[in-house]
Amino acid sequence: MPHKDIALMAHLMRRAGFGAHRDELELRVAKGYESTVEELLDPKAHGIPQLDERLMFRRCPSYRLPGNPMSAAGYWMYRLINSPRPLEEKITLLWHQIFATAVSKVAHPPEMIRQIAMFRRYGMGSYRRLLLKLSKNPAMIFWLDNNENHKNAPNENWGRELLELFSMGQGNYSETDVKECARAFTGWTLAATIPGILYNRFQWEFEYRESDHDQNEKCFLGEQGNLNGEDIIDIILKQPATARFLARHLYNFFVADEVPVPSWHNEPARDPHAIEILAKTLTESGFNIRSTLRVLFNSDFFKTERCWFSKVKSPVEVVTNTMKFVGNFKKFRPGFSQLGEEVSFQGQTLLNPPSVEGWHTGPEWIDTGTLLQRINFVADQMVNPHLPGIRYMIDRLNSQNLSTSEELVDGCLDLMGPIQLEPKTRQEIVTHIKINETTEQDPLKFSNLISSEKVGQILQLVVSTREFQMG
Repeated sequence: MPHKDIALMAHLMRRAGFGAHRDELELRVAKGYESTVEELLDPKAHGIPQLDERLMFRRCPSYRLPGNPMSAAGYWMYRLINSPRPLEEKITLLWHQIFATAVSKVAHPPEMIRQIAMFRRYGMGSYRRLLLKLSKNPAMIFWLDNNENHKNAPNENWGRELLELFSMGQGNYSETDVKECARAFTGWTLAATIPGILYNRFQWEFEYRESDHDQNEKCFLGEQGNLNGEDIIDIILKQPATARFLARHLYNFFVADEVPVPSWHNEPARDPHAIEILAKTLTESGFNIRSTLRVLFNSDFFKTERCWFSKVKSPVEVVTNTMKFVGNFKKFRPGFSQLGEEVSFQGQTLLNPPSVEGWHTGPEWIDTGTLLQRINFVADQMVNPHLPGIRYMIDRLNSQNLSTSEELVDGCLDLMGPIQLEPKTRQEIVTHIKINETTEQDPLKFSNLISSEKVGQILQLVVSTREFQMG
């Protein structure tokens, strides 16, 4: 099977999911790149089932209505690692990043899980529908204070962030537009809620209170009328800035790291041509996310080797990719909440982004503390020969009749990615595990030294490289 085909498929699965084991990559290459893209985009149409959560809920009932953020994060970690629909979970993570809502204020983990489920259900469909669902989402309403947005006392928080961070970006609207947007969303609030009970809280629900809605004429982005929230979203989607803004988000998440979102008003896009292609697709498809991702994944700017290993992995990607690779946590058992905690230690607390801006991605994931945490976590997993993924690597390497240290290192790099290290970095790893020349010249003796200890040493060194930390 051509090495380049495997490498391209591995790139697709890292970006459209959280990586894949070598057996899965080879099966997908045999199926074909475009066929794999279609399966990822529309798993239901290709007979890919949803994740069966029954065993998880039986073993850990608290995950159904989590009473604390750690259980809620553990529930999502189970899905991230085990879902047979990887892009469905990846796009859910994207919307959580863009429409950042934090349990630190919402203080209702089940409502956060309901919001995540909403992103999962509608995340690859119509962006208009997703914005409408978001506008009525109880966690978002409470997060941005739209329950405090009244016709006689407008609150601008939701209206401002809808324009600045969720749809158009800075510089494409005025302060008057923010005020008029807020007026249009008056009355979009939370239904009266029963107080908390002994073991948990009741679900929140959206309610439109017509008596609290400002019925007067408004002027938003040049359009006048007795505008309501639906009208605002329709007007937003007519603006060319919206397509460009969303296109840049998709490029930043799936293709290559951009500067943080607050800098987009002043910093040009990394690849203006790619942004133009995606923006045009969004407009022509009626803001259909699935259609736009189809163009993205099949584009030259995504498939080019310059794009491979050009994004810093987020903590969620580090932990999820590692668990999938080593074959750990493939079934439900205690420990998923601790994995969510590990993600937090690396700088990304699921369900609790630091602000409405979400996380600053790219190089900002890395500092002296988080880098050490990332490397130590992955290294601890890679050195365990009892994990199925590591045992598979050792057995496969032993079947390849390797005869030199260089071949052993290259074999590990191939099964881990394939990963192509800088020549100097590769040589340092080879030197570290080099055996004496006499054994090098005896293939049988060399084969016997392909032990769990030797492979573990190589894997621990590889995970500390720049290339491994990039996805």
